[in-house]
Amino acid sequence: MFYRLLKYVLLGPLLKLLFRPRVEGIEHIPEEGAAIVAGNHLSFSDHFLMPVVLDRRITFLAKQEYFTGPGLRGRLTAAFFRAAGQIPVDRSGKEAGRAAIREGLGVLAKDELLGIYPEGTRSHDGRLYKGKVGVAVMALTAGVKVVPCAMVGTFEIQPPGRVVPRIRRVTIRFGEPLDFSRFAGSADERTVVRAVTDEIMYAIMRLSGQEYVDEYAAVVKAAATDG
Repeated sequence: MFYRLLKYVLLGPLLKLLFRPRVEGIEHIPEEGAAIVAGNHLSFSDHFLMPVVLDRRITFLAKQEYFTGPGLRGRLTAAFFRAAGQIPVDRSGKEAGRAAIREGLGVLAKDELLGIYPEGTRSHDGRLYKGKVGVAVMALTAGVKVVPCAMVGTFEIQPPGRVVPRIRRVTIRFGEPLDFSRFAGSADERTVVRAVTDEIMYAIMRLSGQEYVDEYAAVVKAAATDG
């Protein structure tokens, strides 16, 4: 109920008015049934701008930190993400990846759209980083197609560290669904899930035009901070 109110009455119309998103390839989003929408992640604004342009509801796996922040801002952020139907995922510890996969498969089992950022974190410099294999494991286990998505311009409006986004037009581009049925039954084969993940990231790169870095974003970000 609150999701529809937020999307169609409160936040959605405002975002469309301010950012005037260009939408390309919307016909690639299936009208019904389960599918994964896998996108690049450049900005906090991505969480709001992609759902606004979709007719269907999409559920994202959101990092747990969005639900546990301190103070009034933290409580408001947590309330917003819960009301929007987003699922908190603990990204720490050995079980983190398995927990995220379980939650994602639960969404797909209900024939819904699952949104995921395979990089695992926002890009700190606007480049596209190596994808984590969870997206491939979920696609192969559930037997669903993956729709690649590119957010273009969101890094410029709200790069990491910027609280209030700049008001500029953005583009949201969806590519043709990727079918991995040829790999059915291979969700536990390391080389297969790596190859599938890389194919997904290549499709995102072609849509976004970003420079690709064959390293995990979190590793590069941590190294830059330590340096």
